[in-house]
Parts: sequence; C-alpha cells; structure tokens
Amino acid sequence: MMGRRPAGSGDATLGRSAGAVARRSSDRQEQTRPTAARRRRPDRESRGPLRPFLRALNGVLTFVLLLMLIGGGIGFAVNSQLDAQGPLEKTKVVVVPKGDGAVEIGGRLEREGVVSDRRLFVAGYLLTKFSAWISGGKPVQIKAGDFEVVDHASVRHVVEVLTEGRTVSYKVTVPEGLTSYQIVERLKADPNLSGEITDVPAEGSLLPETFVVQRGTARQAVLDLMAAESKKTLDRLWEARKQGLPFKSIDEAVVLASIVEKETGRNDERDRVAAVFVNRLKLNMRLQSDPTILYGLFGGKTVWGKPILRSEKTQKTAHNTYEIEGLPPTPICNPGRAALEATLNPADTKELYFVANGSGGHTFSETLKDHNAGVQKWRAVEKEIRSKKDGGDTPTTAQPAEKSKKKGAAAAAAETSDKGTPIQPKKLNSVSDKTDKGEKPAPAPKAKAPAPAATQ
Repeated sequence: MMGRRPAGSGDATLGRSAGAVARRSSDRQEQTRPTAARRRRPDRESRGPLRPFLRALNGVLTFVLLLMLIGGGIGFAVNSQLDAQGPLEKTKVVVVPKGDGAVEIGGRLEREGVVSDRRLFVAGYLLTKFSAWISGGKPVQIKAGDFEVVDHASVRHVVEVLTEGRTVSYKVTVPEGLTSYQIVERLKADPNLSGEITDVPAEGSLLPETFVVQRGTARQAVLDLMAAESKKTLDRLWEARKQGLPFKSIDEAVVLASIVEKETGRNDERDRVAAVFVNRLKLNMRLQSDPTILYGLFGGKTVWGKPILRSEKTQKTAHNTYEIEGLPPTPICNPGRAALEATLNPADTKELYFVANGSGGHTFSETLKDHNAGVQKWRAVEKEIRSKKDGGDTPTTAQPAEKSKKKGAAAAAAETSDKGTPIQPKKLNSVSDKTDKGEKPAPAPKAKAPAPAATQ
C-alpha cells in the first residue's frame, strides 16, 4: 500500500528541476552571445615623450631645492658676517675714486682697515643689488666721493653709506674784506676744490660767505655762486635802502660799503661808520680813508704790514681819498652782508669823525673840537701800549685791538704835533719797526677846518 505524499512535495521537486533547466538554458545562451569588449587601463608606456620631460623636470626641481638649501645656509652665514662689528677703530673719511669697481673699492677698504675682507664687501654689495632687483626697488650703485664711516661699522653699513651717496661736505669760508685777487688765491689753495679760474672777478662783485661743497667742486663754480649771491643780496638791500642817500647806483653803494668793511669789524658800530662817510659825502668833504691809500698803491694784491709813509699818503692815485673828491672808481674789497646793510641803512647821526679808543672800538664826534679831544685820549692810550710792548725804545706805533688797528685820517688831520704817528692800515697783523728807504713816517698835518678827514 503505497503511502500518500505530503501535499506540495512534488511541486517542490518540480520547481527545483525547472530552475536547474532554466540555469542550464541561460548558460548556453550566454555562451552563444558575443563577448563584450573590456575597458583596458592605458599602459604606462603609452605616455610617449612626456615621460622623459617629467623625469628632467623632477631632476631640475630637486637640484633647485638643493641649491636653495645650500644657498640658504650660505646666505645665513654671509648675513651674519655682514652684520658683524667691523675692524675700524676710529671714524674716518673714505675716498671712492670715480670709475672704481666693487673689487677695487673692496681692496681699498681692506687696506684702510674699514672691512676685514674685500670679498665680504663684494658679497654684501652684490647681495644688496640682488635684493633691490628682486623687490623692484631703485637700482643700487656705488657712488664716487668722500664718505664718512663710523668706527666699527658693519660691512652692511659700509655698503649702505657708499651706495646711498651720503658724501661728506666741506666748508669753504671766504672772509669779508678780501679783494677779488685774494679770494681767487684762497680758492686755488683749497685742496677740496678742483679746476682752474681763468679771470679774477670784478672788485666788489663777490659776496663773502661760507659755502658747503663736495670734494671736487669746481673753483669757478664757487666764484659763480658768490657772484649770484651778491647780486641777489644787493637787489634786496637796494630796494629796502634808506631814502636820501648820496648814491646814484648800487655800484656806488658797494664802493662805500667796501670802505666801511675795511674801517671796522664791529657789528655795533658799522652803521655809525657808514653814517660818518655818508654825512661827509653830503657835505662834499673828502673821505680821507686810509685803506683807500693802500688799494691805490697795490691794487689789492699785497697785504701791507707797515706804517703808511708820507710819500704814500700824498701819492695821487684813483683810489686815494686823501687826494680825490667823492668815492673811488671801484670798491677796494668785497664787503660782507653786514657792511652792505649798514651802508644802505646808516645810523641817523651828524657825526663826521671817528678815532680809535684803544678798546677795539671808536670814539665818534660831530665837531672837530670833540674829535681832537678824542685824538689826545687815543694818543695817551697808544703811548701806554707802546711802552708796555717795547719799553718805550721802539719808535713804531702800537696797534689797537683787532679790526681797529690803524689810526685814521681824521686824527692825522687834527694833529698839531710835528711828531706824527704813522697811519696804520686796517686788519693787518704786524707793524714794521722801520720805514722803507729811510723815509720818515708822515707827520700829522695841522688841523685845517672845515674839512678834516674821517678816521678809524
């Protein structure tokens, strides 16, 4: 007796069989389909010519990186040396000739003890140039000239000084009262100036001043600057001049200013000295100024250290204001700014005379009587000075204080003694104890009113 199958068991078997058949059928279909093309990754060799280029680039980058590392190390070491204290023991001026290169300059600096090694200076200079180029700054170049380097300056500081052009300046001082010839000779003797001077400028056309120049400045350029400053100053002072002056032109004012300059060097009395001469011009009195005697004789080329002799005082020249009326034809020196100002703005006085007072200044008078009294006082002071100086045995005239060294013309004109005192030129440093060729100093003439001379 056959047992009864459980419900559904046959169906399950049939299902499994059908599934197996279906898979086999599907496998056969797959085998009969064409195989789909597979995507292949590009082969490394298919990169072609890029591969050698990339290899080269990689090598270059590696080399550059290596250089940067080495350069950084060297740069750090060099920088530390550039900032190190230098060997210079004392501040000095370094001269860089025009046309020298960094190597020559470095050698000079090493020889002079400014830097310890010329190569370090060259390296610092090149590094500074490179840094300026990288940053797009102003091109760096060593300048020619004189440079002040402080003690123990680092190489970097030395490079900065030489490349930034902070050159040393020099002063050229031209004192007031020199003639144009003397000024030219003074400039010729200045070692910081260069070039020739072809012509001596006109007397009185230069303004004495202190000028700041660089080494190698042309001498002619200094003269040109003095002439330009003179014109500018005169134009300004002429516009501001006091009214009623006896001058027809600026040139005449300069002539009188040159006499004032030679008569006194004191700021507190220039305008009074100028007033004396202005008052005398207005009264048609001769100026009788001693410095004009010397200029008439020597033309400003000789510094006269002797008493003025009678033959010199009476020698008629174009500039001798003892012999001519009014002003000389040209100035007798180059007056300074103060003398020009005093001449164009003299003091409001009626004074016609002045004489040295023995203390570096002058005694001013309106009348001949008062002036004669001042002369006597000066003679007493002069005698005392001479006695103290040489025991009274030397027949020379003692000099007053600086810038009041001569006894002026008015005093000589007022004297009544036959033993006159030699006239002393202004601003001279010595007095001869003897006269030339056995001549006696000119005795003072007796007072002759109404035209006694003005004096210092």
